[in-house]
Amino acid sequence: MRAYSSHKDIIKLVNKVDSVGLVPTMGSLHEGHLSLIRKAISENEKVIVSIYVNPLQFNNVNDLKKYPRDIKNDLQRLEAISDIIVYVPDDNDIYEKDKKKKKYNFGHFTKIMEGKVRPGHFDGVATVVEKLLRMFNPSNAYFGEKDFQQLILIKTLVKKQELKVSIVGCETIREDDGLAMSSRNKLLNSSERTIAGNVIRLLKKAKKLYKSSTKEETKFNIIKDALMIENFNLEYFEILDISELSGFLEEEKEIRAFIACKVGKIRLIDNIKI
Repeated sequence: MRAYSSHKDIIKLVNKVDSVGLVPTMGSLHEGHLSLIRKAISENEKVIVSIYVNPLQFNNVNDLKKYPRDIKNDLQRLEAISDIIVYVPDDNDIYEKDKKKKKYNFGHFTKIMEGKVRPGHFDGVATVVEKLLRMFNPSNAYFGEKDFQQLILIKTLVKKQELKVSIVGCETIREDDGLAMSSRNKLLNSSERTIAGNVIRLLKKAKKLYKSSTKEETKFNIIKDALMIENFNLEYFEILDISELSGFLEEEKEIRAFIACKVGKIRLIDNIKI
C-alpha cells in the first residue's frame, strides 16, 4: 500500500495497466469499505482507494464539521492490503481552483428522498465522482448499495456523460444486529445505538407486510410504528420500483424499501429489497 496526495503521481502508476478499479470513500473506513476494496482487487490489476471528505455534497455546514475523520487509522487499516494505491488529496488537488458544484439534470429521482431532504447533495456527489472518474479513467468503480439512490445517480451520470467505466454496486455489509455499517455509527452513544436497531427492524417489517398488503398500507403501518419510537425521528420511508427511479437507465424491476431517520442528532439511511 502506498499513499499519494497528487492524482498526477497516481496516473503515472496506472497509465499502462490493463484494468484499474476505483473505490471512492470519505474515510473512517469500516468493514463495508474493505469489502468493496477486496472485490475491486479480485477484478482488477490495480486498485485506487480515494479518501476524501467532499465539502460540496454537504448541505449542512455543521454536518461537514462533525463528519468523522481518522486518516491515521484509515491508513493503518489499509497497510495490510497489498496492491492498492491510496489517494488522499486536498481540495486543491481535486478541484484545481474550480471548487464549484456542477449543476446536473438527472430528472425526478434526484428530487425525492435524499434529493428532497438534502438540496444540492446529489450535484455535489456527481461533481466529485465525475472528477475522480475523469482523472483516473478506471475500468470499474465500486459503490455500496446502502446509498442506493446515490448508486443509481452515479450509473445515470456515467451513461449521460458517456464515460467508459462499469459501475459495480456491492451488497450492504451489516453489524451483528443488522444495522448497516456506516462511518456515522461511531457517533451514536450506547442508548442511541440500541435505538438504531429499529432501522433494519422497520425495513424487515415492511418486507413482511408488503407480501400481503398494498404499498400504501405498508407505508402507513411503518410510519405509524416509527413515530412511536422514542428519540427516533423519521425523515422519510418509501417503497419504490428501481426500474422507475431513473429515466436514463434500463434497470430490472425490483422493489426496495428506503428509510432515513435521525437517532438523536445522528442521521442514518438504509434500504432493502422487498
